[in-house]
Amino acid sequence: MELFSNKKQNSDEQLREQFRLRVKTHIEALTIVLQWFDRNTEPILPEKCRWQCKLALAEGFTNTVRYAHQHLPTTTPIDIELNIFGNYLEIRIWDWGSPFDIHAKLKALRQNPTDPLEKEGDRGLFFMQELTDDLQYLRASETRNCLVMKKKISG
Repeated sequence: MELFSNKKQNSDEQLREQFRLRVKTHIEALTIVLQWFDRNTEPILPEKCRWQCKLALAEGFTNTVRYAHQHLPTTTPIDIELNIFGNYLEIRIWDWGSPFDIHAKLKALRQNPTDPLEKEGDRGLFFMQELTDDLQYLRASETRNCLVMKKKISG
Protein backbone atom coordinates (compact mmCIF):
# COMPACT_ATOMS: atom_id res chain seq x y z
CA MET A 1 0.00 0.00 0.00
CA GLU A 2 1.34 3.43 -0.96
CA LEU A 3 -0.05 6.78 0.17
CA PHE A 4 0.57 10.24 -1.29
CA SER A 5 -0.89 13.67 -0.55
CA ASN A 6 -0.35 17.04 -2.23
CA LYS A 7 -1.96 20.32 -1.13
CA LYS A 8 -2.84 22.73 -3.94
CA GLN A 9 -4.21 26.28 -4.26
CA ASN A 10 -7.80 26.94 -3.20
CA SER A 11 -10.31 27.76 -5.98
CA ASP A 12 -13.52 26.20 -7.32
CA GLU A 13 -11.88 24.76 -10.44
CA GLN A 14 -8.34 24.29 -9.16
CA LEU A 15 -7.16 21.17 -7.45
CA ARG A 16 -7.18 21.72 -3.67
CA GLU A 17 -5.95 18.33 -2.53
CA GLN A 18 -4.91 15.08 -4.12
CA PHE A 19 -4.56 11.68 -2.46
CA ARG A 20 -3.32 8.45 -4.00
CA LEU A 21 -3.51 4.87 -2.86
CA ARG A 22 -2.14 1.69 -4.41
CA VAL A 23 -3.47 -1.70 -3.35
CA LYS A 24 -3.23 -5.19 -4.79
CA THR A 25 -6.06 -7.01 -6.51
CA HIS A 26 -7.75 -8.44 -3.41
CA ILE A 27 -11.40 -7.87 -2.53
CA GLU A 28 -10.25 -7.69 1.10
CA ALA A 29 -8.41 -4.46 0.22
CA LEU A 30 -11.82 -2.75 0.00
CA THR A 31 -11.64 -2.14 3.76
CA ILE A 32 -8.32 -0.31 3.34
CA VAL A 33 -9.71 1.69 0.41
CA LEU A 34 -12.82 2.81 2.31
CA GLN A 35 -10.85 3.72 5.46
CA TRP A 36 -8.43 5.74 3.31
CA PHE A 37 -11.38 7.52 1.66
CA ASP A 38 -13.03 8.33 5.01
CA ARG A 39 -9.79 9.61 6.52
CA ASN A 40 -9.25 12.00 3.61
CA THR A 41 -12.83 13.21 3.07
CA GLU A 42 -14.50 13.26 6.49
CA PRO A 43 -13.38 16.81 7.36
CA ILE A 44 -14.20 18.09 3.85
CA LEU A 45 -17.38 16.48 2.52
CA PRO A 46 -20.92 16.70 3.90
CA GLU A 47 -22.09 13.32 5.23
CA LYS A 48 -24.60 12.56 2.44
CA CYS A 49 -22.13 13.44 -0.30
CA ARG A 50 -19.39 11.37 1.38
CA TRP A 51 -21.72 8.37 1.71
CA GLN A 52 -22.71 8.56 -1.99
CA CYS A 53 -19.08 8.82 -3.11
CA LYS A 54 -18.03 6.03 -0.77
CA LEU A 55 -20.67 3.69 -2.21
CA ALA A 56 -19.64 4.57 -5.78
CA LEU A 57 -15.98 3.97 -4.85
CA ALA A 58 -16.84 0.59 -3.30
CA GLU A 59 -18.72 -0.47 -6.44
CA GLY A 60 -15.94 0.75 -8.73
CA PHE A 61 -13.23 -1.01 -6.73
CA THR A 62 -15.25 -4.23 -6.51
CA ASN A 63 -15.85 -4.21 -10.28
CA THR A 64 -12.13 -3.70 -10.86
CA VAL A 65 -11.25 -6.74 -8.76
CA ARG A 66 -14.05 -8.99 -10.05
CA TYR A 67 -14.12 -8.05 -13.73
CA ALA A 68 -11.22 -5.91 -14.97
CA HIS A 69 -8.62 -7.96 -13.09
CA GLN A 70 -10.40 -11.33 -13.04
CA HIS A 71 -7.70 -13.04 -15.15
CA LEU A 72 -4.74 -11.13 -13.69
CA PRO A 73 -2.50 -12.08 -10.75
CA THR A 74 -3.56 -10.83 -7.33
CA THR A 75 -0.28 -8.89 -7.23
CA THR A 76 -1.59 -6.63 -10.00
CA PRO A 77 -1.85 -3.10 -8.57
CA ILE A 78 -4.99 -1.01 -8.48
CA ASP A 79 -4.28 2.71 -8.26
CA ILE A 80 -6.88 5.01 -6.77
CA GLU A 81 -6.71 8.77 -6.96
CA LEU A 82 -8.90 11.19 -5.04
CA ASN A 83 -8.90 14.77 -6.36
CA ILE A 84 -10.71 17.43 -4.37
CA PHE A 85 -11.57 20.67 -6.12
CA GLY A 86 -13.42 23.68 -4.70
CA ASN A 87 -16.85 22.50 -5.82
CA TYR A 88 -16.46 18.85 -6.77
CA LEU A 89 -14.66 15.63 -6.02
CA GLU A 90 -13.13 13.27 -8.56
CA ILE A 91 -12.33 9.61 -7.96
CA ARG A 92 -10.12 7.75 -10.43
CA ILE A 93 -9.58 4.00 -10.34
CA TRP A 94 -6.81 2.73 -12.64
CA ASP A 95 -6.83 -0.89 -13.81
CA TRP A 96 -4.89 -3.17 -16.17
CA GLY A 97 -7.88 -4.96 -17.73
CA SER A 98 -9.28 -5.03 -21.25
CA PRO A 99 -11.08 -1.99 -22.70
CA PHE A 100 -14.75 -1.72 -21.75
CA ASP A 101 -17.50 0.57 -23.08
CA ILE A 102 -19.38 1.48 -19.91
CA HIS A 103 -21.97 3.61 -21.70
CA ALA A 104 -22.83 0.85 -24.20
CA LYS A 105 -23.20 -1.60 -21.29
CA LEU A 106 -25.49 0.79 -19.39
CA LYS A 107 -27.57 1.36 -22.53
CA ALA A 108 -27.93 -2.40 -23.09
CA LEU A 109 -28.94 -2.91 -19.46
CA ARG A 110 -31.61 -0.21 -19.74
CA GLN A 111 -33.07 -1.89 -22.82
CA ASN A 112 -33.40 -5.20 -20.97
CA PRO A 113 -36.97 -5.65 -19.65
CA THR A 114 -35.67 -7.08 -16.36
CA ASP A 115 -35.12 -4.48 -13.65
CA PRO A 116 -31.31 -4.27 -13.26
CA LEU A 117 -31.70 -3.84 -9.51
CA GLU A 118 -33.28 -7.31 -9.34
CA LYS A 119 -30.11 -8.91 -10.74
CA GLU A 120 -27.00 -9.27 -8.63
CA GLY A 121 -24.65 -8.49 -11.51
CA ASP A 122 -24.58 -5.04 -13.11
CA ARG A 123 -26.23 -3.22 -10.19
CA GLY A 124 -22.94 -1.54 -9.38
CA LEU A 125 -22.89 0.25 -12.74
CA PHE A 126 -26.32 1.73 -12.05
CA PHE A 127 -25.33 2.74 -8.53
CA MET A 128 -22.19 4.47 -9.80
CA GLN A 129 -24.14 6.31 -12.48
CA GLU A 130 -26.93 7.39 -10.14
CA LEU A 131 -24.66 8.45 -7.27
CA THR A 132 -22.23 10.52 -9.33
CA ASP A 133 -22.63 13.51 -11.63
CA ASP A 134 -20.26 12.19 -14.29
CA LEU A 135 -19.15 8.61 -14.97
CA GLN A 136 -16.55 7.63 -17.56
CA TYR A 137 -14.36 4.62 -18.27
CA LEU A 138 -11.40 5.63 -20.40
CA ARG A 139 -8.62 3.72 -22.10
CA ALA A 140 -5.65 5.62 -20.68
CA SER A 141 -2.91 3.74 -22.56
CA GLU A 142 -2.43 0.49 -24.43
CA THR A 143 -2.42 -1.36 -21.10
CA ARG A 144 -4.47 0.70 -18.62
CA ASN A 145 -8.01 1.94 -18.11
CA CYS A 146 -9.33 4.61 -15.79
CA LEU A 147 -12.77 4.74 -14.19
CA VAL A 148 -13.53 8.42 -13.53
CA MET A 149 -16.36 9.44 -11.21
CA LYS A 150 -17.14 13.09 -10.45
CA LYS A 151 -19.49 14.38 -7.78
CA LYS A 152 -20.45 17.97 -6.95
CA ILE A 153 -19.77 18.77 -3.32
CA SER A 154 -23.12 19.60 -1.77
CA GLY A 155 -24.97 19.01 1.50
